[in-house]
Amino acid sequence: MYSENFQKSIAAVEAAREKNIALEPERMTAKQKEDLLAAYHPDYKQGEFAVLEIGPNKGDKVPTELAEMLQAHSRIKADSVDLSNPDYDVDVLVIGGGGAGSSAAIEAHEAGANVMIVTKLRIGDANTMMAEGGIQAADKPNDSPAIHFVDAFGGGHFAAKRDLLSKLVCDAPEAIKWLSDLGVEFDKTEDGTMVTTHGGGTSRKRMHAAKDYSGAEIMRTLRDEVLNRQIPVVDFTAAIELILDENGNAAGAVLMNMETKELLVAKAKTVVIATGGAGRMHYQGFPTSNHYGATADGLVLGYRAGAKLLYAETLQYHPTGAAFPEQIFGALVTEKVRSLGAKLVNVNGEVFMHPLETRDVTAASVIRECSDRGNGVDTGNGLAVWLDTPMIEKIGGEGTIEARIPAMMRMFGQYGIDIRKEPILIYPTLHYQNGGLDITPDCMTTNVKNLFVAGEAVGGIHGKNRLMGNSLLDIIVFGRSAGKSAAKASKETTLGALTLRHVEKFESEIKAAGIETEKVSPKLLPDYTRKVK
Repeated sequence: MYSENFQKSIAAVEAAREKNIALEPERMTAKQKEDLLAAYHPDYKQGEFAVLEIGPNKGDKVPTELAEMLQAHSRIKADSVDLSNPDYDVDVLVIGGGGAGSSAAIEAHEAGANVMIVTKLRIGDANTMMAEGGIQAADKPNDSPAIHFVDAFGGGHFAAKRDLLSKLVCDAPEAIKWLSDLGVEFDKTEDGTMVTTHGGGTSRKRMHAAKDYSGAEIMRTLRDEVLNRQIPVVDFTAAIELILDENGNAAGAVLMNMETKELLVAKAKTVVIATGGAGRMHYQGFPTSNHYGATADGLVLGYRAGAKLLYAETLQYHPTGAAFPEQIFGALVTEKVRSLGAKLVNVNGEVFMHPLETRDVTAASVIRECSDRGNGVDTGNGLAVWLDTPMIEKIGGEGTIEARIPAMMRMFGQYGIDIRKEPILIYPTLHYQNGGLDITPDCMTTNVKNLFVAGEAVGGIHGKNRLMGNSLLDIIVFGRSAGKSAAKASKETTLGALTLRHVEKFESEIKAAGIETEKVSPKLLPDYTRKVK
């Protein structure tokens, strides 16, 4: 199935494999990393960003595509929705049905709150389901939350909010126990000890996994718990605007049935935004590993209601997205492939970097190899480099790939590629929204009371880059925390009159700033219709 040039490149990779397995590439210095990122990482391409003209982050830069949504018109008119007779009336409204939203709902329910989940697709249709490699927690004798903190703080360019990161790493062991007690089947040795491995940027083996479908296993368990508790879930219904009360506090949301477009009103004493990421915005034209509904909705809803964003200009481009065949272009190739021993190799069969640098450094290295250095493989759909997967069984023995990364073996096997015998082609794919809504350690936004946020819609937990395994961790730690906090706050809250005045106010700001746009937001779903010329 490969062209002649492909075959020559594969032959070079195979010829150098034994030498490359033994090769120990040097780690980059801090200065080398800084220079590399500045020159090649997409976050540093100044022409791809716009300065916000209105809202809480006026004057800040964000990706151009996000700016369009943050400064777009609402899907509703402030005076067009009757708030006097709500369709739903709950203590805690959770917007989003992924891992963070489900964790929040479970804990809010455990605390005795009347809680409801609303999600624009189905419960479980989320990036959580698509996460593969694992979840970090410092629960082994040679590790500690302090070491985990240092790894993550450095990996995030020392930009994380210390109190949030401290919470993440200190609550991690309990998060693993909570999941295990709920029924998550983590990989274990015969004596029941959890198997842990390295991830990029980690100094200890603290990655817990369920083979290479860790997120699916976690989401399966959380979904079952939500359903077993009979927590109401309103599927195929999107939150299109937050509702505030007369005191400016979060008090519910305007919902839209995704099929009929019927508008509904959900009144709530507290609201949890757990809407996930933004990969389907396709910033800078990149492919994405994200699920179909990842369109930054939570950032738009929170921003229009007055919540501030943090680090919204930073995204994570996972260094190993599938680059061939085109049917799976952009699909995630888990970092676990590299933690098991596969190295990145260029068209000439040369290892060009340490395989376990942080994700941003690795992505920038791949981009450099394909651009300035001219060492990329032409896939017919762009340039790529090899990830030499046969190394894994040379190192770990026959059967390692099927036992440890079976989903990867199946994904490529569908297209006639046996990753046990052939290397695979990869290129960075848009993977994670580093920035998001700014919160305090109890998960409440810094300037909108009773509005809580969890998961990928949060900014500041990871700084400006995230380490592998800390996302599945943050949806659990902060999802649980948001649920507990929202339930507690709901018991202490008396709502004032419901209002959408903030929508009207935001529309006035658009007009005053002279912003001319026909865009409406939130985006809700990507548009893949072909444009007829």
